[in-house]
Amino acid sequence: MRASLVPSIAVTCAAVLALPVSSAAPAAAEVLGQPPAASALPPAPDLSGSTQSLPLAPLGPSSRAGGSGEQGLSRRDVKPFSLVGVVWDDPKAPLHGTVQVRTRATGTDTWSAWQDVETHNDEHGADPDSAEGTSRALRGSTAPLWVGDSDGVEIRVRADAGRTGGASPLPAGLRLELVDPGEGPETAPETAPDTEPVLETEPGPDTEQVADGVAEPVADTGPTADGSTEPVAVAEPVAVAEAAPPRTRTAVAPADAIPAVAAPEAPLPPAPAVAFPATALPLAPYAAPWLTALSQGAAEAVAPYLPPFLPRTPAAGSEAREPVQAQAAAAPYIGPRPAIVTRKGWGADESIREKTFVYTNTIKAAFVHHSATGNNYTCAQAPSVLRSIYRYHVLSSGWRDFGYNFAVDKCGNIYEGRAGGVDKPVLGAHTLGFNTSTMGIAVLGTFSTTAPPAAAVTAVARLTAWKLGLHGINPVGSVTLTSGGGNLYAKGTKVKFHAIAGHRDGFATDCPGSLLYGKLGTARTSAASYQGR
Repeated sequence: MRASLVPSIAVTCAAVLALPVSSAAPAAAEVLGQPPAASALPPAPDLSGSTQSLPLAPLGPSSRAGGSGEQGLSRRDVKPFSLVGVVWDDPKAPLHGTVQVRTRATGTDTWSAWQDVETHNDEHGADPDSAEGTSRALRGSTAPLWVGDSDGVEIRVRADAGRTGGASPLPAGLRLELVDPGEGPETAPETAPDTEPVLETEPGPDTEQVADGVAEPVADTGPTADGSTEPVAVAEPVAVAEAAPPRTRTAVAPADAIPAVAAPEAPLPPAPAVAFPATALPLAPYAAPWLTALSQGAAEAVAPYLPPFLPRTPAAGSEAREPVQAQAAAAPYIGPRPAIVTRKGWGADESIREKTFVYTNTIKAAFVHHSATGNNYTCAQAPSVLRSIYRYHVLSSGWRDFGYNFAVDKCGNIYEGRAGGVDKPVLGAHTLGFNTSTMGIAVLGTFSTTAPPAAAVTAVARLTAWKLGLHGINPVGSVTLTSGGGNLYAKGTKVKFHAIAGHRDGFATDCPGSLLYGKLGTARTSAASYQGR
């Protein structure tokens, strides 16, 4: 029995140590990050993808006026593309009207019916007074629409009657953007909408392996926006205990990264096995069964390798119960870290985004969105959808990076969005006026009249249970945020939100669609359960 104790302890410690780490948030409300040097990294792969930008022209009898209430393009052959959107010169100029497109499937004579493009994209984007929100590269833009592999297009943009107030019927500089996502790794598996995904991610030349096998991005080099070269101050990483989600495979840390437990010089003294009281374990989902049956000597050998909030020695009797219960009260509520497909995993071209990262103070709330890109995609195509949205956000709309912090597809697969570290408080461009101290999650699809799959709602709950838990937030609680300016709340207004809120809570918009918005209560309850509350 004793001969097998030390190897068992070593295995146990390996399981405890092969857990992810998280970093504390920077101290400043908005901090520019200078990435570390990456000269030792091999060159980034040559990723394909392209964008065709076609100027729209007046349509109909008013075309002779040079500035009509209807613009567009007649049917035409174009290079292959999969996503469409419309942009214009002034990001502050609204497009009061309708945008409709129809496309031809590649290599066929089959044209789609007219499809609506969501025009109210001004509620997304960076906060008005931020560096990103005042960039000269910004353009007005519609939401992007995924249409699948196509090589023909027709578009019409019609101004709403009586909405212009004497101004030009449509904003100046309207252009049709046709995005080809190019080739990518396509790591997301095809799974049934009501099942949980099984994902494996592998590190690559532009990633850094962490203990749980999920690759984290290594920052690229580049100057900060103000020309400084000082790095972001980030506290030492803190180990976070968590259990792997069901049916999720993650790589275990290599053996040479796990300190071995040396055998004791003398045999362990005999001691009866003492069980922890059932109420003494603060984090039941994270506690392995062996904790309840270790002898005193075995527990002391394991103690140096336990996370700080788990008991160090077995407790017995009323004299030991009280300290353990005090530890339970102080224990953090952090949901298990879900599997996350990294930017490398979905094929992000890191050369097109800005090289520095911007962080906010903390994460107090999560805003849930729908991407409004339509539901006509398979889960195997989700990486292509992400690459298309990424190109549209950066190269067409003029944003510094992908707007959302995370994305979720219809099968429940979770993807890293804006670069900077999935466990860090990266400042996104998702909820205009409330990007500071929040994160944005986009469920790929349109859910105004289509119900979101259960797997997607579950993924939102799992993601928020982990990420909000890192910052001590109860998913069923409420938080107060200060508006940066928008159409619902003036700049400086303090607003109370659910910790898991919908985009429409902070801006007058349909997003995330009525049917997804109606599922947020379920997501809150589930997230709290995943946290062990």
